[in-house]
Amino acid sequence: MGDNNYRYIGRHVNRADGRELISGRRQFIDDVRIPGMLTARVLRSPYPHANIVDIHVEKAKALAGVKAVLTYKDAPDWKCGLPQHRRVLDHRVRFTGDSVALVAAETLEAADEACKLIEVEYEELPFVLDCEEAIKPEAPQLYEEFPGNVLPKVTPFSEEPFNQIHVGDVEKAFEEAAYVAEGYYCYDKLPHPLPPESPGVIAQWTSPSAVTLYYNGGAPHLQKFNTEASIPGVAVRVIACHSGGSYGSKQLIPHLALQAIALARETGRAVKLMMDRTDHMLSYELRQGSRIRGKVGITEDGIISAIQGMWYIDSGMSSTYAQAMTAVGLGEAQAFCGKCKNWDLDTMLIATNHSSQAPIRGFGGQELKGALIPLVCTAIRAAHMDPYEVFKKNFVKAGDSYIWRDYKWWEVRSVDFTAAFEESAAKFGWKDKWKGWEVPTWVSEDGKRAIGVGVGVHGNADIGEDPTEGFVKLHPFGSVTVEMCIGETGGAQRHAIQKMVAEVMKVPFDGVQLVNSDTHGTGYDAGMIGSRGTITMGTCAVRAANDARKKLLKMAAEKLHMGVDDLDTEDFLVFPKADPQMRLPWIAITGTPEMTITGMGLYQQNFDKPNFALYFAEVEVNLETGEAKLLRALEGTDVGQIIDPVNVRMQAEGSFGAAGADTALFEEMVMDKKLGRFVSGNMIDYKWRTFNEFPPFDTVILEGQFDTESFHALGFGEISGSPAPSAILMAVSNAIGTEVKEYPTTPTVVLKAMGKIK
Repeated sequence: MGDNNYRYIGRHVNRADGRELISGRRQFIDDVRIPGMLTARVLRSPYPHANIVDIHVEKAKALAGVKAVLTYKDAPDWKCGLPQHRRVLDHRVRFTGDSVALVAAETLEAADEACKLIEVEYEELPFVLDCEEAIKPEAPQLYEEFPGNVLPKVTPFSEEPFNQIHVGDVEKAFEEAAYVAEGYYCYDKLPHPLPPESPGVIAQWTSPSAVTLYYNGGAPHLQKFNTEASIPGVAVRVIACHSGGSYGSKQLIPHLALQAIALARETGRAVKLMMDRTDHMLSYELRQGSRIRGKVGITEDGIISAIQGMWYIDSGMSSTYAQAMTAVGLGEAQAFCGKCKNWDLDTMLIATNHSSQAPIRGFGGQELKGALIPLVCTAIRAAHMDPYEVFKKNFVKAGDSYIWRDYKWWEVRSVDFTAAFEESAAKFGWKDKWKGWEVPTWVSEDGKRAIGVGVGVHGNADIGEDPTEGFVKLHPFGSVTVEMCIGETGGAQRHAIQKMVAEVMKVPFDGVQLVNSDTHGTGYDAGMIGSRGTITMGTCAVRAANDARKKLLKMAAEKLHMGVDDLDTEDFLVFPKADPQMRLPWIAITGTPEMTITGMGLYQQNFDKPNFALYFAEVEVNLETGEAKLLRALEGTDVGQIIDPVNVRMQAEGSFGAAGADTALFEEMVMDKKLGRFVSGNMIDYKWRTFNEFPPFDTVILEGQFDTESFHALGFGEISGSPAPSAILMAVSNAIGTEVKEYPTTPTVVLKAMGKIK
């Protein structure tokens, strides 16, 4: 550990809410009960693209218990998306599962029955599922305002949108490169993040211009901002319930929220709208599709010197935040290729007739890297170089610079992940296992099985994104309250902040309490996105705690006629450093009239350091059946300082879930391309690794003590799955002796690559 003198930092402490979680007493959104609350359901389209010619709801409205039925004819004209384009309900449906009508009823059964009674006449329209087909002149058009199905290049991060990298002289760099290679790679099978709990919201109007929204994501202020932008003139209060997992997919629930708010306004009662598992799998937002057609140059000494190409991004029928993901992905490409000075990488965001894309754990970077790393490897392969050595040489270090999502240049400070590279490779045994490109590590005597290895890398400077403000209050009878908007989506972020404040104040861990995640009682915070919590929330909490501590000691110094530097506080007691036995309780310092001491913290975003993840994979392939099996994986990183060893290990293990590592092996939403609908909408047809199928998984987690105020720590969790798909793709290719270019590497894909089937 970085500092063995810490009370809590670097040591495991049981979570304050742990007993409630494992006993089932923790309140989730489906446990929330509001007097008079109605239940809502959505009638969904059976077609991928159609106009609603006529719709009759009289029978549904007449059903006992039904309180409201909304169609495009009477729904409010609110819109969400970037830019705002997706209506609460529309006369046109744009994917199989799109919303046709909304029902609010006294019971779920009544709402479901009402949906069956709604009569709809559709005019079926041609549809397009492939993003490159969608931009052809003859392709069906999804929106009149988006000609050619190309979504506008806008971002919420800067006045001038960051959607391409044009730096240096690419053509000259290609001329001077020792090796140049071209390729076309796709990471576009739309895997589902599948958090255990489906998305849900509860909406309740508290006045004609104010609404309260409960939701099960971890970014309540971001949800508030997003919803208020869609409903001008309405004040929105957002309360984040404890989330049963998000993996990025529930931090924003814009469309569902607007639908619940519309029904609540129509009925004058609170309305709960929660997806069941079928709706969640077939109608909710997925990881965006990603394709790259490009060219890469590399120098004789292994420096990636030029990258040129087009990144095609399949956004589905709508963009929730895709342009933001594009900007972040481009930044992360530069962290990966930190020495490259010549870029000509453009992007195109395209609408197609499947469910909307959305932020998923990895937020643009995983989507881009899934295709970009194999593209870069075409040049590394041409140079006959070791990919691990090239990745190590090119990954961004202190003194390098990149353009980040705010369209500004940032110079990188205080990071060098060389030690993490080297210790991870040594523990995995890379030097002995790597035999060359498309060369297996081992082949069985009968020639029926082979093993290959692969490596992937990732980094993301969004760990410093967005401002955070908060307060730490010291109560005279001995307790501490943290007033910050910290949602909980499973990663134990509230636990981490509780540890940090307890460490600063030197008080018992359970003497620190956090307020609920409610936008009405907390300052702004962007929520649990981008692994930002450790630096942003952590720095804010540490600053607020230190501010409160200084105020306490200053007050004590005045009463005791001593210098502030001569005093300390521990376990709710103040004492002179020279005489630690003379201890006074806080109330003796504050007195009863002055009930609390309040410290304030403020963090402003900073992108001058990325985090890091290195993923090694060892895969066995049955050369007769094409089945690929992950035998072993290892992930290495340097987090600066471990906050909690159990939680950081769990974050690394999370690389298997959330549409992560196994998107290289079997995870995908399978589409019937003739009907335009998904056919893997349940947990049997959607192939997912079960707990008894986990391979041996090792970690190397170093503590480089980076220059952050949050105990020198960096956030890590979001990126743990991002380098895995490309590493596994490489391993499968090396095992079979020929390059595989398609995800996931199902038996059909492997046998096709080997030339055994067409």
